[in-house]
Amino acid sequence: MSDALINGLAGAGGGIIAQLITYPLQTVNTRQQTERDVKKEKRKLGTFQQMCQVVKHEGWDRLYGGLGPSLVGTAASQGVYYYFYQIFRNKAEVASLERMKAGIGDGSVGMLSSLLVAAVSGCVNVLLTNPIWVVVTRMQTHKKVSKPSLPGGAPLTPLDETIPPTAVVDPPSYRTTHAIQELYEEAGIKGFWKGVIPTLIMVSNPSIQYMLYETFLNKLKKRRALRKDGSGVTALEIFFLGALAKLGATVVTYPLLVVKARLQAKQIVAGDKRHQYKGTFDAIIKMIRYEGLCGFYKGMGTKIVQSVLAAAVLFMVKEELVRSARFLLTKGPVGRIKSKSQ
Repeated sequence: MSDALINGLAGAGGGIIAQLITYPLQTVNTRQQTERDVKKEKRKLGTFQQMCQVVKHEGWDRLYGGLGPSLVGTAASQGVYYYFYQIFRNKAEVASLERMKAGIGDGSVGMLSSLLVAAVSGCVNVLLTNPIWVVVTRMQTHKKVSKPSLPGGAPLTPLDETIPPTAVVDPPSYRTTHAIQELYEEAGIKGFWKGVIPTLIMVSNPSIQYMLYETFLNKLKKRRALRKDGSGVTALEIFFLGALAKLGATVVTYPLLVVKARLQAKQIVAGDKRHQYKGTFDAIIKMIRYEGLCGFYKGMGTKIVQSVLAAAVLFMVKEELVRSARFLLTKGPVGRIKSKSQ
C-alpha cells in the first residue's frame, strides 16, 4: 500500500470522527453566518443558547441536518486532499533532494513549497467536492417550521384564518434529495458550484494550516532528536499543534467563509433585494454596504471553537491511524508474509 493511499484513508477516517464530534457547532455556525434578520441579531444569543433554541423549536435532529452528505463530503474531501497532498509532497521532496545534490539548499522542503503543495491539493479537492458542500449548507440552514391545521389535518389557508386551528402539523422531513431538487430547480447544474470562487480562494486556509502544522511539528521533532532519548511526538502534542495551526488559519480566512455560506444558502427570491446575491463580488459589496465589516465575522467565535476542536481531533486520529497502518504493514501479519517471501 502506497504512503499516499495510507495518508488518504487515515485523513478520511480522522475527518469523519472530527465531524461527528463537532457537527452541532457547525450547524449553528452556518446559521449564524447566513442570518440576516436584524431583530434576531439584536438578541445576541450565545452558541449554547442557539443550540438550545434549535432543539426546543425544531428538535434534536435539526442539529444534525445534512449529517449524511456531510460525512460523505468529509471523507471525500479529506481523502482527496491527503492523497494528492502526499503525491505532490513526495515530488517536492524529490526536487529538494536534487537541488541539494546540485549544491542548492539543505534538501528539506521549504515553506513556500509546502504552501504551494497544499494550495494545489486544495484546489483539486474544492473542484471535486463543492456540490456536496452546497447541499450540506442548504440542509443546515433549512428551518423546520410547524404549521397550524384545521380539524381532520387539513392545512390552514388564508381563507380559514377565522377558524381556530386544532392541531399543529409538522412539515415533512427535509432530506438530501429535497435539497438537491430545490437547488437544481433554482439554478440548474451550475448551482452545485455556488460559492466555488470564495472556496477556491479559501484554499489558503488549509494551506496556511498545514504549513503552520508542519513547521511546528518539524521544530518539535528536531528538539526531540537533540535529546537522544528516543522519545517521539505524542498524540496530545499533535492535538495541540493541530489546534494552534487551525486557529491561525481560521482568523485570516473567516470572511470568505461567510461569503461562501451566503451564496450556498437558499436565496431569498422575493422581498428585500439586499439579501439577493448575484455572485461573489455582489455579495461582498452588499454585505459591506448594509452590514459593515462586522457582517464578515458573524459567528466567528463558534467557528473558532468548532474548527480548532475538529482540526485537533483530525490530526491526532490521522497520525495514529497512519502509525498503526505502517506498523501492521511492516511488523504485522502482512509485513511478516512479505519478509518471508523475500
